[in-house]
Amino acid sequence: MFALSLAVLLSAAPAAEDPFLRLYAETRRFQAGRPVAAKATPDGRAVLFLRAKPKSPEQTLFLFDVASGQTRELVSPDQLLTGAAEKLSPAEKARLERMRVTARGFTSYQLSDDGQRVLVTLSGRLYLYELASQKVTALATGEGAPLDPHFSPDGKKVAYVRDNDLRVIDLPAGKERTLTRGGTDLVTHGLAEFVAQEEMDRFEGLWWSPDSRALAYEDADAGKLERFAIADPMHPEAGANTVAYPRSGKENARVRLGILSAAGGPTTWVQWDAARFPYLATVRWPKVGPLCILVQNREQTEEHLLAVDPKTGKTRELLAETDAAWLNLAQGFPLWLDDGSGFFWYSERNGGPEVELRAATGAPAASWIGPDAGFLSLAGFDLKRRALYFAGSPNPTEAHLFRVIDAGPAERLATDESGGATETGKLSEDGSVLVVTSTSTAHMPRVAVFRTPGGKAGDLPSVAVEPPLEPRIEIRKVGPGDGLWAAILRPHDAKPGAKLPVILEVYGGPGHLQVVHSMRENLLLQWMADQGFLVVKLDGRGTPRRGRAFERAIKNDFSLTLEDQAAGLKALAKEVPELDLARVGVEGWSFGGYLAALATMARPDLFKSGIAG
Repeated sequence: MFALSLAVLLSAAPAAEDPFLRLYAETRRFQAGRPVAAKATPDGRAVLFLRAKPKSPEQTLFLFDVASGQTRELVSPDQLLTGAAEKLSPAEKARLERMRVTARGFTSYQLSDDGQRVLVTLSGRLYLYELASQKVTALATGEGAPLDPHFSPDGKKVAYVRDNDLRVIDLPAGKERTLTRGGTDLVTHGLAEFVAQEEMDRFEGLWWSPDSRALAYEDADAGKLERFAIADPMHPEAGANTVAYPRSGKENARVRLGILSAAGGPTTWVQWDAARFPYLATVRWPKVGPLCILVQNREQTEEHLLAVDPKTGKTRELLAETDAAWLNLAQGFPLWLDDGSGFFWYSERNGGPEVELRAATGAPAASWIGPDAGFLSLAGFDLKRRALYFAGSPNPTEAHLFRVIDAGPAERLATDESGGATETGKLSEDGSVLVVTSTSTAHMPRVAVFRTPGGKAGDLPSVAVEPPLEPRIEIRKVGPGDGLWAAILRPHDAKPGAKLPVILEVYGGPGHLQVVHSMRENLLLQWMADQGFLVVKLDGRGTPRRGRAFERAIKNDFSLTLEDQAAGLKALAKEVPELDLARVGVEGWSFGGYLAALATMARPDLFKSGIAG
């Protein structure tokens, strides 16, 4: 039914090749050529970033000089491969898939603590780039792709995983040392397991001690997981790959955390009640302060933040959180202060996202960002000025950058001239530079560099192809009471009052909003609207940034998500006469795929067709 529905919904599309769709694909949704992964050096003098060409997935490393505002290329994949084709191992492909990375070339990089050297991986090899000399060195890591490389804090060593075992290379000597043995595809040492990567936003499986003498690493055993055979439809001749997959309600990987010397030797295993709290959600080893782990029960209704003694593996509790529905993970926390006097912590126990300062013992000190501020993400903390930077807004359709000094009132920063916008930021380690990524319904994502204090230092240059159309989008609240946020996209040639069939684009679940000020997220929907439809999006109960109760209302009752979509559509139809309730189709992916299928089957009176991805 769903494949047929796609043909029905898009039957108005011309039979000839559509130039927009080709350009949309060639430019990776008009993202190719835009700066990504921007990161300031610790001293704030420069900002590194990755950027591809306008119609290429291959990313190159660049540097923006904050003082001069000039940008220069540092090193490119072509320079390192010298004409050879890039090759990725199955492990590298799987890791990029979990990270939702479609680019190639340099997909990430690691900056040393002194900001003078950069690590990049390419085609199964690890390279060291020195900023001062502009020298590139291929590190001799043996056969097998090095995964998740990390500089030691002193910059003298690099740790990574190769062939499922943890290894360290001494940079001055260029000698690799194997720290663990017996790694296999089912038993990995130093890699995050599937659940951590796919569901917890944790992609790291190894952590350096602040003195560079020891490493903590994850040991994951997937031996009891179900096996699934997955084939690549692009290469049917290759046969299927067998993978271990933690299907819902079945076995998960058994996870442990070990600590061992960077010179090698026995592992000290961290002790916690893993039977009760099997999820190793977060690991932090700050410059000053204890090694910390956040562990959760499988229901994710209870979590404990534990401080670890690296010598014995014993733990002590810093704090605990519970929620009758579920606990949302925020991987930026705990954020330890550089002097070790305490840490910032995220909680929703008071009805909304709140950031509080805790003493080093875990005792509450002060609330810095209240539950009504609409906190979205942390940008950084300047210890010298006691200034906390964050992105958020009480209006969930947008996000702006704010600064809080010593738990005082939040001050909005003038970093985007657009009215409604969605912004995030990253503060340099010394607090002197703020790198801001912003988008709105009027412009695609762009990255700017600001001095703190001071004004704008410049924009990271983009070479991207700009979209040939601009979303014609209206964002409003509909319905009684507090209402639901809704977005409507109309055809550019729409005639006032003329009835149009409707495509309801849904997600409807935790962790993601559909109704946001963003051009990028509405380009394809505008193209769909231009085929002769009204495209509608609604964020009902179950979606984030409207308080704990609003999001948790769907616990054990997903019918509420469908009720809100139906009620929102009917309320919108009273305000938008062009909306034809007799011709409504629904489409969605992930949670939205479930909701699209539910809507089509449970409410055929309203939804005449559906596509579930």
